[in-house]
Amino acid sequence: MNLAEKHTLLIKQKAEKFGFRGCGISKADFLESEAKPLENYLNKNMNGKMQYLENYFDKRLDPRLLVEGSKSVISFSYNYYPRKILNTDDNYKLSKYAYGMDYHFIIKDILSDFVAELQEEIGEFDFRIFTDSAPVLEKAWARNSGLGWVGKNALLISKGLGSFHFLGEIICDLDLIPDPPATDHCGTCRKCIDACPTQAIEQPYVINGSKCISYATIELKGDLPESFQGKMEDWMFGCDICQDVCPWNRFAKPHNQPLFDPNESLQKFNKKEWKELTQEVFSEIFRKSAVKRTKFSGLMRNIEFVDKK
Repeated sequence: MNLAEKHTLLIKQKAEKFGFRGCGISKADFLESEAKPLENYLNKNMNGKMQYLENYFDKRLDPRLLVEGSKSVISFSYNYYPRKILNTDDNYKLSKYAYGMDYHFIIKDILSDFVAELQEEIGEFDFRIFTDSAPVLEKAWARNSGLGWVGKNALLISKGLGSFHFLGEIICDLDLIPDPPATDHCGTCRKCIDACPTQAIEQPYVINGSKCISYATIELKGDLPESFQGKMEDWMFGCDICQDVCPWNRFAKPHNQPLFDPNESLQKFNKKEWKELTQEVFSEIFRKSAVKRTKFSGLMRNIEFVDKK
């Protein structure tokens, strides 16, 4: 076994130890197959008001521009499927990824510990850690490294695991053995396309972000467009519809990460209590949550809009 093989095996063993459900490796190279689709997506303004997606076009396609001298992209997936689904009777809905603490910090902390332990064993190497941060096409790298395929709902789907997982990457200058890319297993299924109340999946594998409920409730500032009126299905932050209907998610298993469990208060709320929410209570419940992204005013805007039937 040569050094690249040894390092690759060690990384995958450690990934399992650190709680990752998947770990795959790609060669750090130009993502040629992503260039035209990304350009088309931006030219058609499918990113809505998410102008940040228009920045660093070249860096999104070439990891060597993010980490000089990089040779490998190590992709990780981390399960977040809840141990208990929040009550939806007489209640507004919260995307499952936002039940607990903000995953950006949790996954980055785990990957930082992962790298520190790895360097103790194999020595120093240059790297950067990413999780939904910086201009990295996470799903493309995860697909290229064999973690799953990008489904018709534009989310990464894994056989036996589904799509309820966070992604993270280490771009580094280690010579490693790449994995074969994953193959598509959506077949003729179009459940996600048919279930989307806003028809955001305009064609298989392409989501018009400006039509997506998650975009509207999280990313969009100001008033929500009237085109969403009567189509929100009680979602006040994010949306899981295209995941909930996906047949591959019948394989989803509950996570074992306590930091992803919801604040106890969330399990007791109903619509009346959400409408009476104060800034103080919001700050306490969502103190370390991804929901802070929309702020108190944004969440209340969403609730008010959802109630306009």
